Parts: sequence; C-alpha cells; structure tokens
Amino acid sequence: MLRKIMIIVVLLVVVLLLYASRQPDMFHVERSLVIAAAPEKIYPLIDDFHQWHLWSPWDKIDPAAKIVIGTPSSGPGATYAWEGNRKVGAGTMVILDDAAPTRVHIKLDFLKPMAGTSENLYTLTPEAGGTRVTWLMTGPMSFVSKIMCVFVSMDKMVGGDFDRGLANMKAVAER
Repeated sequence: MLRKIMIIVVLLVVVLLLYASRQPDMFHVERSLVIAAAPEKIYPLIDDFHQWHLWSPWDKIDPAAKIVIGTPSSGPGATYAWEGNRKVGAGTMVILDDAAPTRVHIKLDFLKPMAGTSENLYTLTPEAGGTRVTWLMTGPMSFVSKIMCVFVSMDKMVGGDFDRGLANMKAVAER
C-alpha cells in the first residue's frame, strides 16, 4: 500500500514538472485606467521617484520600508532601492528611458523574497475624458517561477497591486 502511494506521489510530481516546463518563458501583466488629467500632470508621478510615495501600492503595505532614491531622482539613470517586510521584499529600480509626457521604461531587479528581473513600461495616451495610463510588466520565467505559476499566475500575484497603484495615481492626479 505504501509503495502504491509513493508511486502515485512520484507520478504527480512528474506530471507537475512536465506541465510547468511547458509554461511560457516570459510573463506579462498589464493594467490600464483612464485618469481625468492631462499627461503632463500624471507623468511626473511616474518619472520622479520622489513622487512614488503618493501612489505606490507597496508603500501602504510596509510604510516602514527603507527607501533610497538616487540622484537624479527622475529621468534615465534615476534609481530607487527598497528593503521592506516579507510582503514588500527588497530590490532596485532604474529608469532606462523616458519620453515626456508619454512613456517611462523602468528595469526592476528583485532581491527578496525571490530574485528576478522584470521591466515595467508606463504609457500615457490622451483620450476622451483624460489620459489612459497603462502599466505593463514583463520578464523571464525561471523554472521555479513556472512551477509557482502552475498554482498562482503572475497576473494574480501582482495584478491587484497594479489596480491599487493606478487607482492611487488617479486620486492624486485628479485632485
């Protein structure tokens, strides 16, 4: 009986590993929201790391997180490092490039709780009623990430944070 249980467990693990190996090599999480403000008013909230505390969903999760903003604090080369509780983790961001007031491209290097790299692209597109802000995050999926995502997708892990961040940004920009 014990042998049969062990064989079933081994088979389940093999099936899980095979299924995980067939997952995409890249992840993609995207959210957007229309904000009743001009791109020129929204853009500095994203491009200047000193403004992130106004809307970042993670600042509210761990208000005691240690934040270090480099010089310059905005534009290409600007840096932001954080270290917080286990929900926020630790890592660094750098603005790779931007195009005022329509685009900001940021590279993220996560150190904790799990090491990884991703890129975030924020685009601001004028439309009726304001500006559509789109937040897109992409990155490579390691095999461990693929196994995790069999149970919970990257979209489910961070999509809600993106929704909260965009709602916070909307509240700030529409004041």
